[in-house]
Amino acid sequence: MSWPPLWPRALSTEPLPAGDYRLSADDFYVEECLGFEPEGQGEHLWLWVEKRDLTTLALAKRVADICSVRPRDIGFSGMKDRQAVTRQWLSVHLPGREAPPDISERLQAASINLLAQGRHPRKLKRGVHRANRFELRLGGQATEDSALETRWQRVLERGVPNYFGPQRFGTQGRNLARATTLLQRGWRKRDDPQGLLLSAARSYLFNELLADRIRQACWDRPIPGDMLMLEGSASHFLAERIDEELLSRARHFDVHPSGVLWGTGGLATRDAAVEIEQALATRHTKLTAGLEKAGVRMARRALRMRVSGAALQREAGGLRLTFQLPRGGFATAVLRELMEHPTL
Repeated sequence: MSWPPLWPRALSTEPLPAGDYRLSADDFYVEECLGFEPEGQGEHLWLWVEKRDLTTLALAKRVADICSVRPRDIGFSGMKDRQAVTRQWLSVHLPGREAPPDISERLQAASINLLAQGRHPRKLKRGVHRANRFELRLGGQATEDSALETRWQRVLERGVPNYFGPQRFGTQGRNLARATTLLQRGWRKRDDPQGLLLSAARSYLFNELLADRIRQACWDRPIPGDMLMLEGSASHFLAERIDEELLSRARHFDVHPSGVLWGTGGLATRDAAVEIEQALATRHTKLTAGLEKAGVRMARRALRMRVSGAALQREAGGLRLTFQLPRGGFATAVLRELMEHPTL
């Protein structure tokens, strides 16, 4: 498969001006919004940390080493960008003992700032945070374009296609290429212990499906047989009949059309929606068959993403965007509707 894929944008039919982002880690700030606080007692020590130029997996390993625990004793909710300044919670299983008294200094020496800590009865599980807040600095021709504010307003009014970002696929799509080879041979956990290659394959198929829905002008509105997801929830239901009430709920971001994350199990969609998903499987038989053989179960993901808590501020040499996205959303999905960049 060629790289990068020519996945369509949704909100602009005209060529976009070129722009820059993430020229340094300080230009890309992400803060995890957990939605709750540690209870203050329990076997797990929760740490609120800030990292820079560090992956979440590398962060977890460093914390494990400092606290003298196994990596599996570390919990975190989301994988955060490496080339960025990010804040997130981690949990450390420390039953009957305290953290090292110099933990703050040792974390600082490992380029990690400890901002807060507290005890909690349970390990921090993957995917429990509510949202992520972003603050991004942009530069280049795009920031000087007179139509930028118009595109930004359309993003806020309609949302954006919920594409998985390029980091999911690795440099030049290498994770996807490795996943394709592995799935054709037969996926084994020892070859992919974190499941990153399975995730790359499922994400690619989802993006292909979303691109199909954009081309058919139904990425942000229900069609017959859609599985609709409730805003801010993984709950979904079958759209058996498309009426004005349902279309209104979609326009007001109460519900979103969803797409399949491929795996074992039957497709939940019907009618026009299932035809699009079946066509995807026909085009990518090797990937879909490989994922089924690997035993990963089908899931759903919203095709559209709401952008909230937003602000645009112009400053010397560029502009600063602030916004919040639901869990699992990629800031690059917002940026690709505003400007042209080789990695978007």
